[in-house]
Amino acid sequence: MKKNLVLFFLLISSSLFAQSDIAFKTTNHDFGKIKQHVPASFVFSFTNTSSKPVVIEMATAECGCTTPEYSKAPIMKGKSSDIKVTYNAETPGKFTKNVNVKLANVTTPIVLTIEGVVEEVK
Repeated sequence: MKKNLVLFFLLISSSLFAQSDIAFKTTNHDFGKIKQHVPASFVFSFTNTSSKPVVIEMATAECGCTTPEYSKAPIMKGKSSDIKVTYNAETPGKFTKNVNVKLANVTTPIVLTIEGVVEEVK
């Protein structure tokens, strides 16, 4: 029981550390209604709030319909950067897609979410 409690606190503290390295203005975006076959993009802006440079190792989408774009260069202390997420809008209907952002030397990814409804072209 004691080992489980220690492990739990280690996991919680690593999650808090990951969240404190960069601060996003928002981690969720709702496109509302968008037209089928017209890609929709949103730019997630963030600031490096840590005392050292931050590097995004990777940003991966959960499917091929969503594409994240980001700088591979280190983001210096106090500086800002963006992750642009584009949804291809090929399939009609409601969607919710996540992008996992992995920072160097941080185990817990940050999850960005986009959602909306693709209206079918008639």
